[in-house]
Amino acid sequence: MGAFAGLLKAAGHRVTGSDTAFYPPMGDALTQWGIETMQGFSPENLIPAPELVVVGNVCRKDNPEARAAIDQGLRYRSFPKALGELFLASRRSLVIAGTHGKTTTSALTAYLLDRCGLDPSFLVGGVPKNYNESFRLGKGGCFVVEGDEYDSAFYEKIPKFWSYRPHSAIITSIEHDHVDIYPTMDDYRAAFRGFVSRMSPDGVIVANAADPEVVLACKNAPCRVAYYSLMSDETHALAAWSAAPIAPTAGLQPFELFIGGAKVGVVLSPMMGEHNVRNAVAAIALISESLGVEPAQAARMLRDFKGIKRRQELVAQPNGMFVYDDFAHHPTAVDVTLAAMKSHHPTARLCAIFEPRSATASRATHQEHYPSAFSAADYTIIAPVGRPEIAQDQKLNVEAVVQGLRARGKLADTVDPGPDSVDAIVARVKAWARPGDVIAVLSNGAFGGIHRKLAEAL
Repeated sequence: MGAFAGLLKAAGHRVTGSDTAFYPPMGDALTQWGIETMQGFSPENLIPAPELVVVGNVCRKDNPEARAAIDQGLRYRSFPKALGELFLASRRSLVIAGTHGKTTTSALTAYLLDRCGLDPSFLVGGVPKNYNESFRLGKGGCFVVEGDEYDSAFYEKIPKFWSYRPHSAIITSIEHDHVDIYPTMDDYRAAFRGFVSRMSPDGVIVANAADPEVVLACKNAPCRVAYYSLMSDETHALAAWSAAPIAPTAGLQPFELFIGGAKVGVVLSPMMGEHNVRNAVAAIALISESLGVEPAQAARMLRDFKGIKRRQELVAQPNGMFVYDDFAHHPTAVDVTLAAMKSHHPTARLCAIFEPRSATASRATHQEHYPSAFSAADYTIIAPVGRPEIAQDQKLNVEAVVQGLRARGKLADTVDPGPDSVDAIVARVKAWARPGDVIAVLSNGAFGGIHRKLAEAL
């Protein structure tokens, strides 16, 4: 919502906004962009009456300001509907969807289009380091948007990406997530089937051939489907775009790119891990298949992509150690992220610190998958569940995850919940760590300032 406010301001609108508080960095950014902020929700914040009220999905049906807008007959929209009407209707919408990798792939797609001279607009769920803002209003005819499958508003219980008017798209993966919105895998599948059915007939879906759920979702697509994979993947459809990763070197991840079995060349990616090779291939394929960008040209630009804040972000190097911050919380994301860090630091010991905080990670939905997700780590610390409101019988059993890791011969710990839990984790890392080690902090929240505390302690 903050980034959308900035996008609206860039389009020339006067923008005001209400929230319980405006914390940095977004609070500071809103001030810098000229957004007029009001603390707290109140019908008085709608005086004088705005021409449009955008209601965020964090608002509940008893929110006094949203309720007043609706009851007074003001024009109101959910965030995705407003984005679709005001920006996507007049541009070619390139939607990057999937359970994993969509933030990185969205930012990378926008960056490559920009470097290839197409001046795109974009709105993504993270902050691309090449731009330092998660939105941009370009002069070109295409708009790259991260296709979030979460719901839209309390009065509009449909996936956000259904409103994004997709001309072309990437689907990276489909694996049960957002269990607070989609209780079953069938519910989750239906969201992606609905997205595919909304594709423009003259568009294209760039789809992961190694994911059977993605292939199934694209089976009855109304548009062309171009599949991609790694050469080593077990695929469920014929992949026209493929890649063969090469051993990391000098902080880069090289790979050979193939189109229709013909080698294009060796590409240098600054992003760790085979999962990011897939993301890079998908981005190059999309802008080539949808907009005719020469693949070799896009591939040359990849090396200068700086990545996303909070995605494998190196935030400190205290005493010769490497402290990374990453958003991973689903077990698959944890697995590939840690494997990528291990491949880029093959001789280093790896400590993973995980805070189960998201709606999915806090629940027992993937209980049995977490012990194997940390297999690349030499030492794992699982923090207490970050959502105390979840019922005990639905909550992730942290102690069971720790015991599962120990049964695999791994060093693993947890700490007691409470205000001192972060300090207790930092103390354990300090006692274990030595120069050259890699410490990966995995959380979709601020995690009590643990990154700064680790940097200071180490």
